[in-house]
Amino acid sequence: MNTRLPLVLAIDTATSEGGVCIARGTDLLAVIDSMPGVSHSESLLLDIERALSAAGVVRSDLDLLAVAIGPGSFTGLRIGLATIKALALTLQRPCCGVPTLHALAHSAGPSPATVAALPAGRGELFAQLFSVNDDRAVTARDQPAHLAPANLMERYGNISDLLWTGAGAAAQRGLIESHAVAHGFGFSENSATPDGWRLARGASNLGPSVTALALQQNQEGQVSQAESLHAIYVRPSDAELTCRP
Repeated sequence: MNTRLPLVLAIDTATSEGGVCIARGTDLLAVIDSMPGVSHSESLLLDIERALSAAGVVRSDLDLLAVAIGPGSFTGLRIGLATIKALALTLQRPCCGVPTLHALAHSAGPSPATVAALPAGRGELFAQLFSVNDDRAVTARDQPAHLAPANLMERYGNISDLLWTGAGAAAQRGLIESHAVAHGFGFSENSATPDGWRLARGASNLGPSVTALALQQNQEGQVSQAESLHAIYVRPSDAELTCRP
């Protein structure tokens, strides 16, 4: 019986920061941040090679491939998915698609109610509500949505104990704090505060959380083949919106 833990390559190109992670089970062997100011199309393959070198492994050693599948940057998602699909087909390896907001909620730690939010451009947000238990299992409590800031408060503003995380939440700090104070929830930037509204930046590199959630999928037999991977876009692209009559 083979009990060897899988060697996982995980990438995030859905967010502006991005990152690459290689892990043997839960043991992180390499975590590489994308180069600031460089597009994922230019940096991703180099980042993967840097991660492989730091981990002391080669591509053929990999057992499982994982990628953040959105919502997030349209261009970034396509780059990440194309890269993981190509590797999966070349290496004949299974792969996992991890929703970006799930990974963001995971990175913020346990909480009965977490809103993960990412910038969606034009001052709007991608957001979703989760619960994260002490074992870091992430459960979605609603569907991912594309929202204006005011609609964010309409959607989640009545939950008295709430952890906010992600760059989208950080960008709306003033709105979140003023709503919390006005409704008597209290506000803190300490995510360990037991109640009220708390704001956590969340991990800038989601690679480790993409890895962890991919391992959970693998343990539950939810791995996919390359052709089954698809992005979660939530809203049409700017090009599609421009072309609409």
